[in-house]
Amino acid sequence: MDRTEPLGGATPPNDTSGLKLSPKRRWTLKEIQKKEAENIARATLRYFAAPPTKKTAPFDYAWLLQLHEEMFGDVWEWAGTLRQNELSIGVSAYLVPTELKKLVDDLRFWEANGTYPLHETAARLHHRAVWIHPFQNGNGRWARMLANIYLYSRGSSPVKWQEDLLAEKNPKRDAYIAALKKADEGDFSDLVALHMDTY
Repeated sequence: MDRTEPLGGATPPNDTSGLKLSPKRRWTLKEIQKKEAENIARATLRYFAAPPTKKTAPFDYAWLLQLHEEMFGDVWEWAGTLRQNELSIGVSAYLVPTELKKLVDDLRFWEANGTYPLHETAARLHHRAVWIHPFQNGNGRWARMLANIYLYSRGSSPVKWQEDLLAEKNPKRDAYIAALKKADEGDFSDLVALHMDTY
């Protein structure tokens, strides 16, 4: 496998166990990323051809796993399955199920009580999803998709700053990473501003 360094802090797959692509050839990291992008494009069509309903995107525990499987399931056997190992980012593996359930419960509370405006709710959902890091890989892409589906299903346009976020020259990449780190400290202002940068 091509061990090219990941772009701008993206987590590289440390091993290719669980890769569904043909074992008859050796896949480079770029080829795997291309297959992932094709899989994600299909999931994107499902949720953005028309605004998702509460039935198609219920934002419950099972659906959070389903979304990850829809995004990566053509490429990885572990897609949609909570990680069992420790990563350099995210909560301890044994806490993942609990923290994911707390996120679902908090989201319901925020909505029922009007705790935050729409774009701040999306930003907080996004941040917590990244902070938990529930899957072996693809967590950032999943969290960004999650926030976009949330916005779109509630009448807002998806964000535009994340286009080609993994591209080498995307000027928003550094701002995005800095906004996530600022949110880690409790200041969501920059991450909210990014979520308000919609089409």
